[in-house]
Amino acid sequence: MRLLDSKATRLFIVLASFFLANALVAEFMGVKIFSLDDTLGTKPWEFNFFGEKIVGFNLTCGVLLWPFVFIMTDIINEYFGKKGVRFLSFIGAAMIAYSFVMLSGAMRTEPASWWVNSSNFGKDLNYENAYDAIFGQGNSIIVGSLLAFIISQIVDVTVFHWIKEKTGDKYIWLRSTGSTLVSQLIDSFVVLFYAFYISKIGSPQQWTIQLVLAVCTVNYIYKFIMAIVLTPLIYVAHSLIEKYLGEELATRLKKEAIHQD
Repeated sequence: MRLLDSKATRLFIVLASFFLANALVAEFMGVKIFSLDDTLGTKPWEFNFFGEKIVGFNLTCGVLLWPFVFIMTDIINEYFGKKGVRFLSFIGAAMIAYSFVMLSGAMRTEPASWWVNSSNFGKDLNYENAYDAIFGQGNSIIVGSLLAFIISQIVDVTVFHWIKEKTGDKYIWLRSTGSTLVSQLIDSFVVLFYAFYISKIGSPQQWTIQLVLAVCTVNYIYKFIMAIVLTPLIYVAHSLIEKYLGEELATRLKKEAIHQD
């Protein structure tokens, strides 16, 4: 296909594939809550924010991949502009929603009788219950996650281009890490605020605003640290892409990206 003869097209397909795969896998991984302190074998940290005491970094496994999603967002932003990021963000949201609809359908099927207790972990583990427990996230979590994804992506691309307009091609770390830090804060707050405050209004499960802000702050501390730690990867990715595209094509793509509406 002549379409694939273009280096820019092949690059966009690779970046888009990695972006969408990470976004989808992060959603599925997110059903598990893990203790960062226990994983690292360290003493649990204690935090006091907004009058709430939070013990330890207890995070969804989705946070392991979301920093890479935002790095991919910034790289796509650099070479394919706002339109490229918006296009992939809406596709990503649609694919996440589609995946959960398909999983909901799968959970309503009747299991084969021999499969239910065929686990290698022993017959006490009911595969049907485990399947439903893993993939049966509440609608509030799904909606909150989708809202957070769309809003944070829009914020990321806006902050990225605002910084680039001010600094030009200099300070890659500033526009990439800076936009990620802002969008990750929005992402953390939106999903928690919707899933555990807005959607639970009037129910005993509703969190207080103080608890939402406290948990959001602890989550953001982890994301902040990871954004800083992963900054060198941005330079590695840029170096590899510039080498692949060549100086002339890379420069042209970046100029076209920055002048998009």
